[in-house]
Amino acid sequence: MHSTEIICNFAGSNQMFMETINLEKIKTQMRKGVLEMCILSIIHKKKEAYASDIMEALKEADMIVVEGTLYPLMTRLKNASLLNYSWRESTEGPPRKYYTLTDKGNTFLNEALASWNELQTTINQLI
Repeated sequence: MHSTEIICNFAGSNQMFMETINLEKIKTQMRKGVLEMCILSIIHKKKEAYASDIMEALKEADMIVVEGTLYPLMTRLKNASLLNYSWRESTEGPPRKYYTLTDKGNTFLNEALASWNELQTTINQLI
């Protein structure tokens, strides 16, 4: 058993069973659950952001995200009308796509942050 695993005993239906819970998997699931909110928050703070700026901000916060995760997520946020983008010429290579929040994106972010604060308050009361 790794140090990141715990064994839980569950009783039910007149039988006992054990399940291994991997704490790293739980951490990963929690991060995925807040990743959209974090990305929208980064763009909101910067007013506009290039994908590598977003990845760097996430990395600085110890939320390592690879391009294969970020780009599909950005497309999903764009398709949900939460983001707009514009192309800009770059002195360091091909044109770059810069993202901004739409009005709907700002509203969504505000609601997500309010939900996060409520959840955080609830959890803090329990732990």
